Amino acid sequence: MSGISPEPIAVRESAISSSPRTKQPPNAKAIPVPFEYTASDDGTDENLLVLLHGLGDTHIPFAKLGKQLKLPQTATLALRAPEQIPYLYEQAYQWYESFDLLGEMLERPNPTSALDLLTKVLAHLTETCHWPPDRIHFFGFAQGGSVACEVAVKWWRAQLEKQQKSRIQSEEASNQDVVTPKAIGSIVTIAGPLLSYPTLQTLCPTPLLVLHRPSPAQTSLPASALTAYKKAFSNVSEVKLPKGEGMPRSREEWEPIMRFWSEKLSRRQVEGLYEVMSGSAPVPK
Repeated sequence: MSGISPEPIAVRESAISSSPRTKQPPNAKAIPVPFEYTASDDGTDENLLVLLHGLGDTHIPFAKLGKQLKLPQTATLALRAPEQIPYLYEQAYQWYESFDLLGEMLERPNPTSALDLLTKVLAHLTETCHWPPDRIHFFGFAQGGSVACEVAVKWWRAQLEKQQKSRIQSEEASNQDVVTPKAIGSIVTIAGPLLSYPTLQTLCPTPLLVLHRPSPAQTSLPASALTAYKKAFSNVSEVKLPKGEGMPRSREEWEPIMRFWSEKLSRRQVEGLYEVMSGSAPVPK
């Protein structure tokens, strides 16, 4: 581990937050998979970073990563995927069915079960734990990155539907306000492509950072992946990592992620203002 002190890039003011400074930890009865939640080191839970591991892993190393990052005013939640990979005796999990009966990777997997799970998690976080949706951020590796992107699109689509319903009700009752849709705060996906072909009249405004390695690495992306992202998200940034495999490892490979978080994570001030993240945050090697 090595330290980095990113300079503040911008400061933005906002209304005084209506959410509590410290949040209620997630309840194991409401989240049907193992998880590890860690409140912010500095005692102010302004952001929540949800970490989703890749195929064949567990939440444990990602929980450790979340703690090592020590992002200011940021709690972390590492979730374990719901399904154990068949015929493996080790702790190896998948977010959705990934292999056919012959053990070959499915070309068109169905992530519905994972999206249903994460939709329940988001409902619990926003309704019970009082996290505003725009303060919830996702970091996903490979399959976990795909699930993060898909659930953000699903969440946004549901928000648009609520807005449309409230608009109709407002026309019927003139004193009713129209709901303002609220998107997820941001997503970092490491080589996790979209699995669907989204069709949205209003693109999801959640900022998306896509990192991938050059082919033939397992963490490479097909050329069509960026096109698919841009059909779902209005704010897509791409970073091409050096040759290699797996998660970002060096300070240089983590730097664009830390810079992205410095722009997207918020910071609560005593006066009720928010500014982007500044200060020290260790970067994994």
